[in-house]
Amino acid sequence: MKCLIAEDDFISRRVLSELLSPYFACDVAVDGEETVASFKLAHETKQPYDLICLDIMMPRLDGREALRQIRALEKEMDIPANCEAKIVMTTALDDAKTVFDTYYQGGATAYLVKPISKAKLLAELRSLGLIK
Repeated sequence: MKCLIAEDDFISRRVLSELLSPYFACDVAVDGEETVASFKLAHETKQPYDLICLDIMMPRLDGREALRQIRALEKEMDIPANCEAKIVMTTALDDAKTVFDTYYQGGATAYLVKPISKAKLLAELRSLGLIK
């Protein structure tokens, strides 16, 4: 399985890479534009991502807009809902409006607040059916 870690903070990228690498082949993106470009390239090469860990606050294009563009691309490509990438939004923000806007309205699959512990991340991946 493939995972894209979209995170502008080096330490956060490294932590997520270490936690996810036993389960996924991990790629990284450092901003929202690179995230959308990586998503497109993965589909062009017929190697789509099973999981995208997407930070909400990133430069050039924030995570919410990257999420919106990815979901729009999936619709354009006629990807069935059950085959869409699982997108887990990650953020240091823990307010109800951010959760509502991103998770419920934005099309995110799940939402994790930093700091992300191994137990919390693996529990979420199990609930999404990505790992056993």
